[in-house]
Amino acid sequence: MAQKLQRGALEIFRMEDDRIFRWLFIIIFVTTFSISAYFRRKARRSGEVIPRVREGKLSLLVRLLFAAPIYLAFLAYMVNPDWMAWSSVPLLPWLRGLGVAVALAMLPVLYWVVRTLGRNISETVLTKEDHQLVTQGPYRWVRHPLYSVATIIFVSLGLVAANWFIIVMAVVIIVGMALVAIPKEEAELISKFGDEYREYMKHTGLLAPRIDLFG
Repeated sequence: MAQKLQRGALEIFRMEDDRIFRWLFIIIFVTTFSISAYFRRKARRSGEVIPRVREGKLSLLVRLLFAAPIYLAFLAYMVNPDWMAWSSVPLLPWLRGLGVAVALAMLPVLYWVVRTLGRNISETVLTKEDHQLVTQGPYRWVRHPLYSVATIIFVSLGLVAANWFIIVMAVVIIVGMALVAIPKEEAELISKFGDEYREYMKHTGLLAPRIDLFG
């Protein structure tokens, strides 16, 4: 009888933890989306808007294949966690709490990145006619900090949700970006800014600050 009561109490605590983490997940996701949407809308109003179709059908298909699964997983978990139970993993509360802490810490960094990028924000890897080379703020050390921050937030949300599918998809997305999207974007930037961008590349890291071990 005592063991049954103990198991029942543990189950109640687990359910309460799940509820708390789900609400934290929702808060972090909505805040992330709001920051991104605000600055993207501001960029669209103040400058040129490049239609996604200009990237080509293949690029659009790749974006859809990468983005749709993880965003659908996010929405499913927020609406009804049971829909994502098939890919849940039993993570300890402290590990899920770590995911919350890291994601929250990344929110002001995300704001810093998109605010620094300003009207240069684009929905595509293509450059705008009046595109400016941004080398201040986080771009002083990293050429693509937006991808880095987004990946960290996505992986952290996977920990918060205790869901391996979200974590795996976040890793797949950054690998896809590094192999497909970023090379195209950098080719566009080199085409537009030439040696100025090549020189900028020498002193910055792709997704993390460059560490020169030899001084």
